[in-house]
Parts: sequence; C-alpha cells; structure tokens
Amino acid sequence: MSLKIEGENEIKTKVIDSVGYTKSFNNYVSLENELSELKNKLTRLGYIDTSTDSIVRKDDTLFYAHLFLGEKIKRIRIKYGNDFNKELLNFINHYSNEGYFDIAITELENSLNTLNSKIAEQGDPFSTLQLINITKYNSELISSELKIVTNQKRRIDKIIVKGYEKFPQSYTKRFLKLRTGKTFNLNEIKKKVELLEDLRFANKIKDPEVLFTKDSTTLYLYIEKARINNFDGFLGFGTNENTNKIEFDGYLDLRLVNNLNYGETINLFYKSDEIDQQTFRIDTDLPYLFGSPVGIQAGLNIFRKDTTFSNAKQYAKINYQINAQHRVAAGISSTKSTNLLDNDTSILNDYTANYYILGYTYTKAQFYDPLFPINFWLDFSAGFGDRKNDLGNQSQTIFSVDTYKIFNLNPKNSIYTRLNGAILTSEDYLDNELFRFGGINSIRGFEENSLVANLYGVINTEYRYRLSNGIYIHSVLDAAYFENQITNTKEKLFGFGFGLGLHTNAGLFRLNYSSGKSENRQFRLSDSKVHVSLTATF
Repeated sequence: MSLKIEGENEIKTKVIDSVGYTKSFNNYVSLENELSELKNKLTRLGYIDTSTDSIVRKDDTLFYAHLFLGEKIKRIRIKYGNDFNKELLNFINHYSNEGYFDIAITELENSLNTLNSKIAEQGDPFSTLQLINITKYNSELISSELKIVTNQKRRIDKIIVKGYEKFPQSYTKRFLKLRTGKTFNLNEIKKKVELLEDLRFANKIKDPEVLFTKDSTTLYLYIEKARINNFDGFLGFGTNENTNKIEFDGYLDLRLVNNLNYGETINLFYKSDEIDQQTFRIDTDLPYLFGSPVGIQAGLNIFRKDTTFSNAKQYAKINYQINAQHRVAAGISSTKSTNLLDNDTSILNDYTANYYILGYTYTKAQFYDPLFPINFWLDFSAGFGDRKNDLGNQSQTIFSVDTYKIFNLNPKNSIYTRLNGAILTSEDYLDNELFRFGGINSIRGFEENSLVANLYGVINTEYRYRLSNGIYIHSVLDAAYFENQITNTKEKLFGFGFGLGLHTNAGLFRLNYSSGKSENRQFRLSDSKVHVSLTATF
C-alpha cells in the first residue's frame, strides 16, 4: 500500500515534499496516522488552515491524498495577563509590546516549552501553558491569549540519601547547597548534584529522584562512598654505632579522608633522607564546623638538620569554602628554632617567629581519571610577622605559591606544568629560617632539601603519553632559580629525566629517573636520582 500527497497547487506540493512523509504502509490505519502527523507538521510551520480535501483510491495499492494548505502564517501574537512574569520573555526570541509579545510561528512550540520550563523552575513543576481564543489577525498574523494553569508551588520538605546514608549533612547543605525549605527546581538540583564530581570521598550513583505527595516533596540523592585513604613510603630502623640508639630512616606519607563521615582530612608525613635530615609533619582539615561554612586547619611541622638545628612550626587557620573550587583562609603560625651547636653565630641562632597568614586555594578536579585526578591546583599564601632572638626583633614577610595545570591535548597526550616558589623578605637572615628545597617534589635530580634559599622558584614540566587507561610514561624537564643572601649566591638549576606511572589494584606505582645540573656544572651520571613509590589506596 502506497501514498501520494498533493497540495492545491504545484508550490504547495513542493512544500509537502520538503517536509517529507512515509509513502509505504502495511494497512490503511497507519496511512491515516501518517497523514495526520503530516498535517501537524505543516501546522507548526505556519499552515494553520491545513485540511484534507480528499483521499482517492486509484487501485488496490495506490492512494492519492489532496491537502489544502492555505496561506502561511508567519507570526503569532500572544496576549498575557497581570499574573505573567514578563522577565521570562528574556529566554525566548520575541518582539514585545504592552500586554503582548510576538514570536515566529515556527518557534512557537519551543518557546512555549521554554516558558513552561522556567515557570516549573520557580517551584511549580506541574504548571501548564495553553493558548486560547485563537483568531486570525491578518494573512500573516494570528492572535491568541496565554492561559497559565498553576498548581501549588513546591518546596523541598525532606532530603534522603540512599547508598551512603552517613553522607555528611554539612556537605549536603553547604557543599551541594541543598536544604529543606528551598523552592523545588529539578534542573537546578541536578546541576548541584554534579558537584559530587569535585568531591573525592563520594560519587553519584544515579540522578536524583523526587517523590511528590499531596502535602510534601521528598528529594532522594543516590550517593556511594569512595575509598581514597592512601599510603606511600617505606620505613627502616637500626642502631647507631656511635650512640647505640635506635634511629629511623625512610619515608612515610599517610592520608586519611572522611573516615569519621565528617569530610575530615588527616595527613601524616615522615622523612629521613640521605643527608641526615628528618622531617615530621601532621596536619588536619575539619570542614564545615558545626554545620557552618567555616572550617579549621591546624598542623605541626618539625624539621631537624643533623646536629645543626631543629625547627618546630605550629599553625592554625580558619577557612571559608566559597564553593566547590574556591576557598580562602586566615590564621596564625609560630616557629621556634633551636641551635644544636655549642655556640650561636650571626647566621645560626635560636629564634621565635610569629606570623599572621592569609591564603587562597583553587581546585579543579577530574576524579574520573585515576591517574590524574586533579586538573588544576593553586595554593597561594602570605605571612606577615616578625622574628625574635637575642639580637632583637626583625619584621618579615613570606609569600609562597604552588600551582599546577594539566593541558589535555587529546585522550593519550597531555602536558603537565607546575610552578612552586617562595620568598622571605627581611633585613638580615639566619640559616635555620631559610627555605630548603630540591628532590622529587621540587626540582628533580637533586638531593632532598639540599638547596637553601631566601628566594626560589621551580618550574616542573612533563610531557605525558598514556599507553592505556592505567599506564603512562613521561619526560622530566625542570628549571629553578634561587638566591641565598647569606652566601651571596644566585644560581640557575636544571633537571632532566623520564618516568613511568602504573595504576594497579594495589595503588599507583611510580618510577622516576632524573639528573640535575647547575648553570656552571655538567651532567654527571653519578648524580642521577631514582625514585620509586607505590601509593596504596584503601
């Protein structure tokens, strides 16, 4: 069974052919349905007078249908009452005047859907729009009245989390910004739930759902808890032949996240390196304290340089999470340094330093990628204070920045860049207050914390090639500049090498081979460094 459709003239027949229709059918009912659908399409194009003149059966399998299209209406004028919010017209293409607006007839359906969606976002998800009293104004324009059928506005009465029932309520309220009593807007809710992509300890299982009853609106969130605790390092110990005391040597980096279902973070770090330096650091981050947008960070950092000196730094900061990516902080820090040598000197002396701290952090995540979960990181801090010792008081300022960015060229190729630097300004300096840098987390190819400066900047770059979803190789190209006013040193440094990353069931295995040189010293293979680590997630 086949169908041929014609208009009242050749031009109208071409219009019908341009719209298109099915020409072969199994039965007459499907033929009639196709004819009805075609008339609806022509009506939406502006041929509102479309009607069927006749359907003629030529033979057993061929039918001719004759349609009357009439003149094409180009615009529709829609009148509205005082209950209509005119600001909604900003979301559609229109020409407006007092009490009405005109739109192209071809945009009518999409425009009404947009207006209805915006009304639903204002808390009335069951609202409908109707055009009534439709009349032909002239050959190109029809007129109508807009009728809005509204229901009672909905507000969120209850929020229920499924899958991870102990998901921190403070994160629902402050991080996702979902709370009871707010106007119901499903599109806005879906956008807010997508913020879980910026949260490491929780994942979205599926889109949120809503249960409407006569008197309440219940929002269901489907979330699962993610395992993101990680451990990295090795630890050894032995007896010192000279002192007969047990000494620890090695590396430990432990990160515990959200184990108390509060969103908290605890970091524990210990390192004893090859040039007889020990570093111990512990800090904690408690977000959304008592359900407020304010959190607390506190930490202790102890550094010991062989038998020369030891530094103990304590800090506490109050931070405010602006949104999922931005955070600002303010606090205080105190450092007490002890000279372990017999005598004080002009460059090595006991001192106490106190600072007021301001900080800003920006994080852009891509947690769907287990190899590179953070795409962009920026941490900036400034400290203003003074140093006190037997020689008097000295006003000082400290500025530091640590930022990195991954430029994804395509699914397999990317470029990693990092900038890390700090500056201490003072009229005079002590050796035990200067920055110490160098090593795997600074400029690669140099011993850990072997470089001493009052000003330094390090640029790390890597070209990364992903062999598979869990394996990548990369280059190492680093450069640094530092100044040490005590030794009157200004020097440029370079590091070259390559590395490998492998994501296994046990965690992320990394191997780096790098060699460093100063501006006036050639590369020496004996100075090359190999770093192997396995960051286990549990």
